Amino acid sequence: MRPAVWMRRRKDKIRGGLAALATNPYFLPGELTHERQMNGPGPVARFGTTEGTVWVATQRQLQELPAWERAFGGQRKDRRYYQIVEDTIQGEYEYRYFVLEDAAGRVRAVQPFFVLRQDLIQGAGSRVLGIVGHVRKWFPRFLMMRTLMVGCVAGEAHLDGSGDDHAWVAARLHEVIRRYAKQAKVPMIVLKEFPASYRPALGKFANNGYTRVPSLPSVRLNISFATFDEYLSQTVSKATRKDLRRKFRAADDAGITMEVLTDVAPLIDELYPLYLQVFQRSRLQFEKLTTAYFCRLGREMPDKVRFFIWRQKGKAVAFSTCMISGDEIHDEYLGMDYAVALDLHLYFYTLRDIMQWAMANGFKWYCSSGQGYEPKLRLKGTLAPLDLYAAHTSPPVNFMMKRVLPLIEPTRGNAILQKFPNFAELWGDR
Repeated sequence: MRPAVWMRRRKDKIRGGLAALATNPYFLPGELTHERQMNGPGPVARFGTTEGTVWVATQRQLQELPAWERAFGGQRKDRRYYQIVEDTIQGEYEYRYFVLEDAAGRVRAVQPFFVLRQDLIQGAGSRVLGIVGHVRKWFPRFLMMRTLMVGCVAGEAHLDGSGDDHAWVAARLHEVIRRYAKQAKVPMIVLKEFPASYRPALGKFANNGYTRVPSLPSVRLNISFATFDEYLSQTVSKATRKDLRRKFRAADDAGITMEVLTDVAPLIDELYPLYLQVFQRSRLQFEKLTTAYFCRLGREMPDKVRFFIWRQKGKAVAFSTCMISGDEIHDEYLGMDYAVALDLHLYFYTLRDIMQWAMANGFKWYCSSGQGYEPKLRLKGTLAPLDLYAAHTSPPVNFMMKRVLPLIEPTRGNAILQKFPNFAELWGDR
């Protein structure tokens, strides 16, 4: 490159920086150095806010940060879980973290996010999927967009910090996410699967440029009973009790046994294919877990994790990964051998055994992730809403998205979900 050309480009870059500083009182020089600092010792990017600074970091840059050591300490999926997910679920995900400092320079929260190419109609109904499928024969990336997702690749999202900090954290994120997304050339922004309890804190998003729509909800069952039989007798109808006991008898007669472990690393080659069978049968697929994920989960978080394994004549036919927190047990991921699962009604059987174990160990709530809703409806579960907050960095496109997203959100047209008594809570107050 000629020296004169290089000098002219250099002057243009400096003028651009000065112009940004003049028009944006919260601009910091780090906003110009995203790519250069991506793998360096300094922050990926840095942004000024009305009440402090937000900078973007990699996991390696967080390791010496005391705030990261205590991040999400009140959640079952604490800082250790995010590290395990980043280290074991690779591929298309780019993992990053917003570090939020107040005006005094104190780190008040660390908020994980990731970037991927997202299929915007992944949870849409069959009619929409069919139409888009025809278009993708000619345009393979139609309605697939590079997306910044605030939250966790594997599981629901939470705001870091105490409850008193959540509104402050949300306000600072609202100030910087669009700025970072534009800098990183990511057109789509999604706050992924935040429980409805965060709606007051995240109201600034819902009322200012973002569209809130429901994601597939979790399900909660009150299991404050001495035994599973007591639960059935006081919760479900006589006809349902009779049908369930018939299903349980099929597995009991087949000699199914159960064990509970905190470490499945020695058994992972036997168990992982069961997980893959369930994953491959699922219509909605997001993250694909790895053998390393299950092994590290048990060895690094034994205080939070329980693995349930069912065997028939010594052979594993089902396993479930559960996490515990307070008086709740969360049924996270299931694996089953479909050569016998349907005939033995293993799904109902695993539900019964987990709930029975949880009752005996003093837990009051059984919680499960999305899908498999019909059995939980029969057991009188209630929905636990999860919200998506989405926006596009282009105002015209965002204007259209606010009208299209409610038509393609994943709960639309789900007949089973609509039978739950609190289905209306998925949308809540708009």
